[in-house]
Amino acid sequence: MSLPIDSRWLFLGLFALVIVERLFELVWTRRNAERLRRRGGFEVGGDHFLPMALMHTALLIAAPAEVFLLDRPWIPWLSGICFVVVIGTMALRYWAIISLGDRWTARVFVVPGESPVVRGPYRWLRHPNYLAVILEVAALPLVHGAWWTAVLFSVANAFVLKTRIRVEETALKDASDYQQRLGDKPRFLP
Repeated sequence: MSLPIDSRWLFLGLFALVIVERLFELVWTRRNAERLRRRGGFEVGGDHFLPMALMHTALLIAAPAEVFLLDRPWIPWLSGICFVVVIGTMALRYWAIISLGDRWTARVFVVPGESPVVRGPYRWLRHPNYLAVILEVAALPLVHGAWWTAVLFSVANAFVLKTRIRVEETALKDASDYQQRLGDKPRFLP
C-alpha cells in the first residue's frame, strides 16, 4: 500500500502538531506554577528539568531527521499500531493532567500539606503521565520507522525518568501524606 503523497511529510506534520501541543503545555505549566506559588508551593529538584527538556526537544528533531536523512520507509502496519499507541498516550496524558488540575506542571512542585491527587488514573497508578511518556517516546518515532530514535531516546528517557521520579516521590513524601495515599500503588502498570 502506498500513500498518494510522500509519507515523510505527513510524519513531519504529525511532529509539528506535537510541537504545538508541547508549546501549549509550557503555557499551561507556567500558569499552574504561579497558582501553586500563590498557595505556598515551591519547585523541587529543578536541576533535572533542563536535561529532560533537552532530551524531549532533541527527540522532536531526531525522529524526522532520521526519517528524512536515512530514508526510513513507511511500514503501514507498524505505522498504524504506533499511531494508535500515540493517540492512547495522549489520552492517558490528558486524563492525568486533567485529574491533577492546577497541580500539573512540567516541573516538580509541591504545596506542603496538600494531599496528593488520587482520582482519575491516579486511583490505580502513581505515575500514569510517565507511563504515557514512556510509550510515546517509543511509539512516536516508529510511526515512520525511525527505530534508532525510538531506541536511543527510550534509553535516555529511562535515565531521565529515574531521576525525575526519585525527586518527585521524595518531595511528595516529605511534604504530604503521599506514602499513605499512593505508596502501595504500582508506578506504571496496574
